[in-house]
Amino acid sequence: MTVYMLGAGPGDPELITLKAINILKKAEVVLYDSLANDELLEYAPDDAKLIFVGKRAGEHYRKQPEINQLLIEEGKQHDIVVRLKGGDPFIFGRGGEEELALLEEGIDVQVVPGINSALGSSAMIGLPLTHRAVSTSLTLITGHEDPEKSEKQVNWDYTADTLVVFMGVGLLKKYVPKILEYRSPETPVCVIENGTLPEQRVITGTLGDIVEKKINPPALVIIGEVVNIYLESQKLRSKLE
Repeated sequence: MTVYMLGAGPGDPELITLKAINILKKAEVVLYDSLANDELLEYAPDDAKLIFVGKRAGEHYRKQPEINQLLIEEGKQHDIVVRLKGGDPFIFGRGGEEELALLEEGIDVQVVPGINSALGSSAMIGLPLTHRAVSTSLTLITGHEDPEKSEKQVNWDYTADTLVVFMGVGLLKKYVPKILEYRSPETPVCVIENGTLPEQRVITGTLGDIVEKKINPPALVIIGEVVNIYLESQKLRSKLE
C-alpha cells in the first residue's frame, strides 16, 4: 500500500510531469484539491474512486485532520492511492503533514514534485523572480497563516529582494500596510490571477496603490523590482507584434 503525493502544477494541465501522469493512470483512488485541474482526472482509470477534498466558495470542504484520516483509510484498503495537489505538495500544500500522518500508520508515501504556482505563473508571463543586479534572493510567504498558532511567524519584515505571497489576496488590505513599514510605497507589485489558465489576468501596481485595484482569488502576489523587468519585457514584446 502506497500513497503517492503528486504535484499537479500551477493550473495548466500540460504542466504536470510525465511521472505524475503515469502514476495517475494506475490509481485506484484519487483525492484531489480545488487547485488541481479537473482535466487531470481523465488520466485516472474509469473505475478509480475520485474524492474531492478541496475548498470552493459555497461548497463544503474537509478540514485537514479529516483529509489525513481519509488518506489513512484509503491507503490501508488500496495498493495505489493518489493525493493530487495543486502546485507542489511541499510548497504550502500541507504535504508534510499528510506524509507524517501516513508514515505513522505504516503507510508508504512517495512524492512526485510539481511546478509550484510561484515559479510556473511568473515564468509563463515572462516575469523572472531573480535577475542579476536586481534580485538575488527570494522569499515565499503564505498569506494565510494558521490561526491556531500560539505565535505568528509572518511578520512581513523580510529582506529578500523578491517576495511572493501565496493565498493572500483576501488579506491584501491587512498585510500591505505592514509591508509598507519596511518597503517604499513605490515598490512595484504584480498580481497574477488564475495563473497559466485561459482566464489568467495580470494586474500591476505598487505597494502604494495595489489595494485599490480589483483582484480576485486565486492569485499570486509578487513584490519587488523584478516586476519592472516584466514591464520592460512587455514593452519589448509589443514591438514584435
